[in-house]
Amino acid sequence: MDTDAPLPVTLLTGFLGSGKTTLLNQVVRRLPRTAILMNEFGAVALDHQLLQEMDGPMALLSGGCVCCTISGSLSPTLKNLWMARKNGDIPAFERAIIETTGIADPTAVLDNLLHDPWVRARFRLDGVITLVDALFGMGQLDAHFEAVKQVAVADRLFLTKTDLAPADSLAALRARLTELNPGADIVTVTHGDIDPAAIRNLGLWNADTQKLEAARWLNPQRYRPARASPFGGTPAGHDTRIRAFSVVLDEALDRFGLTAALDMLLSFRAENLLRFKAIVHVRDEPLPVVLHGVQHVLYPETRLDAWPDDERRSRFVFIVRDLDPAFVEKLLAEFAGAAAGSLAP
Repeated sequence: MDTDAPLPVTLLTGFLGSGKTTLLNQVVRRLPRTAILMNEFGAVALDHQLLQEMDGPMALLSGGCVCCTISGSLSPTLKNLWMARKNGDIPAFERAIIETTGIADPTAVLDNLLHDPWVRARFRLDGVITLVDALFGMGQLDAHFEAVKQVAVADRLFLTKTDLAPADSLAALRARLTELNPGADIVTVTHGDIDPAAIRNLGLWNADTQKLEAARWLNPQRYRPARASPFGGTPAGHDTRIRAFSVVLDEALDRFGLTAALDMLLSFRAENLLRFKAIVHVRDEPLPVVLHGVQHVLYPETRLDAWPDDERRSRFVFIVRDLDPAFVEKLLAEFAGAAAGSLAP
């Protein structure tokens, strides 16, 4: 392991009762050398047989895992963990999982991870996993927009308690999750039993292959083109307010114009912009630029070593709330100086 490389961080979220603690009990057993950060450790029923020793807000768990409470903001907790690891006071964990409360907005955690320079130099966000209860998930999505937002920002969705849900209800829930977040793979979890590989390599960087896997990460083919995703719709509940769509622009984009368009979206429509990803052809820049944002949080810009395919077009995918896809497409095309936009195939 490269001891100087930033450690991967997985954000684990999901509505109340979705099975996060059950999953974490399995992670402790099956994925050693993991640091698990919880908002309320004392109230969480981690298997007592896994606890080896308790020292203030930190516990050593079986398999060389570490569990601690998030004290105040996230940054001091991560700094304390890193220093304890460096000093040899705790096992040299290789990854971290941050578990949010059931009604938490994941954006605040993402903001903390990406905008604290000290933390960002030592930890990298691998991705967001959202657990969805197969038995009660449909009702939670209907009643609580927090549940919808947790689904929208996920890189991967874990569907729990599938053994308790009727087959027709389960199929309807899967279809709804795919509509809300087309780019996220849906993984079935039974009794918290999960292949450890399912919680790794969620983002652009694949630690196993040591490569940036842009095509897998963006998944533009799963999204409807902007003009085929009209504002308004027929689904019930909160879903009428959510749109997942793609924008493809043929011509190389002006850097200043692209920045202006994104600044406008982030400054004035951040609450509406749940998530976006993009591989962009910037004028006079030979290599593609990767952009990624969640509401007001913009991830650090990344450049690929090469285009992921023969296409040299800019490709964006969006998940928005109460925002007309045609408006977003027009804003990008006009501000970025593209003479014409084309729809995703």
